[in-house]
Order: sequence, then C-alpha cells, then structure tokens
Amino acid sequence: MPPFNQSTVRNRLLSVLSLESFEALRPAMEAVDLPIRYVLTEANEPSSYVYFIEDGLASIVATSVDDEKVEVGHVGREGLGGYHVLLMADSTPHRTFMQVAGSGIAVPVDILLQVVDRDKPTRDLLLRYVHSAEVQLAHSALANGRYSIQERLARWLLMSHDRLGRADLPLTHEFLALMLGVRRSGVTNELHILEGIHAITATRGNVRVLSREKLEEIAGGCYGLPEAEYERLIGIPIKAGPFIRTA
Repeated sequence: MPPFNQSTVRNRLLSVLSLESFEALRPAMEAVDLPIRYVLTEANEPSSYVYFIEDGLASIVATSVDDEKVEVGHVGREGLGGYHVLLMADSTPHRTFMQVAGSGIAVPVDILLQVVDRDKPTRDLLLRYVHSAEVQLAHSALANGRYSIQERLARWLLMSHDRLGRADLPLTHEFLALMLGVRRSGVTNELHILEGIHAITATRGNVRVLSREKLEEIAGGCYGLPEAEYERLIGIPIKAGPFIRTA
C-alpha cells in the first residue's frame, strides 16, 4: 500500500491538520475496511483506537438501562469515531458503529494523544471538532423534542447525504426507524410523502436524494446550525458536494 499523503486523504480533519502533526501520525496510521455494523466504540469499554472515517457513515447510539435506543450523532468523513478520548475519557456509555459500510484510517489512542499533547494547534482543532459534534448532539435532542417525524427524517437524510457525499443512501426502513426512535410503519409513511413531492425515491435498502432543496425546506430550523458551526470552526464545509483542498 502506498504511504498516506495529506493531499489525498478524504477525511476532512486529517486534511487540515498541521503538516507536522500529520507526519507524526502517519507511521501509526492503518487503513481499515469498515463493514456495516462494525463497532468503532463499544459502550463502557476502553478505546484502543480512534477512526478517521474516509467513506461510509457511523451512528453514535445512546442506550438506556432498559435497552431503549436512539441515535444521538453521526460520524462520516468530516470527523472521527472515538472523539471522547480527546476529553481524557477512556470510555463512553455510547456505542458507535457503522450503519453504511466504508473505510477509514485507524490510529492508536496513545499515539494521537501524544501528538495532541505536543501540538497546541492540533489539540485546538480537534477540540473544536468535539464542540461541533456536541452541538450536533444538542440539536438531535431539540429535533426529537420539538419537531415532527417528517422534519426529523428530512434532517437525518440531509445529514447522511452530507457525510456520504452521494445521492444514494443505502438505508433500510428498519434502520431509519431505530435511528429516529419511531416505528417502522411511521418511517415508511413519511418516506412515501417525501417521494410524493419528488424529494427522494425509496427502494428496498436504499434512499436516493433527488432534491436537497426540498429536504432542507421540510427540515426547516432543525437542520443547518450544527453544519454552520462545523464550517466556522474547522474552516471547511460539511455539506455535500465536491471537496476541494485549497491549501
């Protein structure tokens, strides 16, 4: 395998690290396949690696003591799985796993923390990312508490579209229901409505985005602020579209 090159990595955080930090991490980088349901972070277990996702989509899922589950965050090419270690927490009660298969770059936690400890700009960048992820989590709670299933579904599809960067989202109705914390029949009904206005087409195991504009109109205020905060703090957009490195 050719060595990792900062000019060609697809993970956006790695692409904007200082060159010194990227070079310090490079010997420890490992290219990994991330199949569907691959666990990046197991709940309540110490993390040995962080994962800079290059392709695919991971879900951060909160689970109650009586086994109720709901998604509280997304991770794709804009971020990394296991970011709790940047807050000096060796584990988290949340589970992070791949819901859309892809690939990434694994880095041992101890190596990442050594680089973060030595390089203040890298530490600051990654902590800004953690803040943007926490803003996303807060807006998931806001969406769940104040917005309709249709608005939340539109938001969730937009977030997935952002992170995958393609129109086809390989998502099942069952998985959408789990992520939104609703019944499968409710998701199916709302998908039919979105199809009726030509915002999407839905087939078994796949949703194709036809119109981001219509999805954004439906999502309204429950989509957009976390995405703007990411761009403000990291310096590159999170939204779907070609990623052009400018420096």
